Amino acid sequence: MSAATTLITTPTFARHAAEPWQLLADGGAGPVRPGEDTALPPDELLRHLADADALIVGMDTITAEVLDAAPKLKVVAKHGVGTDTIDLDAARERGIPVVCAPGTNSRAVAEYTFGLILDATRGITASHTAVAAGGWPKHFGCELHGQNLGIVGFGRIGRLVAGYAHAFGLRVLAHDPHIPDDALRTAGAEPATLDALLAAADLVTLHLPPAAAPLLTARRLAVMKPGAALVNAARGGLVDESALADALHSGHLSAAALDAFTTEPLPADHPLRTAPRTVLTSHMAACTPQANRAMGVTVAEDILRVLSGREPLHPAS
Repeated sequence: MSAATTLITTPTFARHAAEPWQLLADGGAGPVRPGEDTALPPDELLRHLADADALIVGMDTITAEVLDAAPKLKVVAKHGVGTDTIDLDAARERGIPVVCAPGTNSRAVAEYTFGLILDATRGITASHTAVAAGGWPKHFGCELHGQNLGIVGFGRIGRLVAGYAHAFGLRVLAHDPHIPDDALRTAGAEPATLDALLAAADLVTLHLPPAAAPLLTARRLAVMKPGAALVNAARGGLVDESALADALHSGHLSAAALDAFTTEPLPADHPLRTAPRTVLTSHMAACTPQANRAMGVTVAEDILRVLSGREPLHPAS
């Protein structure tokens, strides 16, 4: 393979691992990362694309215009799983494979999700904030044992969360139209329609790919059991965030813990910033050294496969 250039736009690529960098360098696909701390703004991205043979992106929006600005581009790699920000049809039309890193961050996200569950039910962040400000409150929350956890989306992450839930003594309900009921039962979850799950669950956690419109609309949030809590470490667009803020202000929902939002970073006037009993984090569920290494190695290896004329192991669907 002749020398190639890999343009890296996500600042988190291989932040905690040298191996992905070394793989690209040794494979003749010398990595270049113009932005060390933040993703490249769209205009800078377009400016740097002219010499790129491979492109590694995070949450960047990769449109037909972006692809057309890269005449040498042979492969696009998502440093993660969700490829919703990449125009897959446009890439396909131009003969540019898109690859990703499925399963590499599942455990990291599942563990973080359970941390959000504990925070939402016991007010850990709220207590820290109050104590740091000089207070000494006693927040009373719910024990998890005996509660109903509703898992919406029962793929790799949802299954891991279910396993942690069983260890805490939670009853697990699951909704996933792509998985047979028998398979859900075998995994220790009780199958349920979405509305039935929302009505019965004390806690609801989302583990779905992005959607064109919110899954949890104002109507569905109203269906949720009074006093329930919502956790979302998947995609922000799955929830009507204004309606969620209303449900928290009214007291219909007891808490929400969110790591993903429709617009990121969160705008200054976002309604969830002032919603009560809310934990907001910066889309960091996948941020562990282990996941970071695995994601980097997976996409680096597939880039080298494509550049050498072989089929990728992890093409985006």
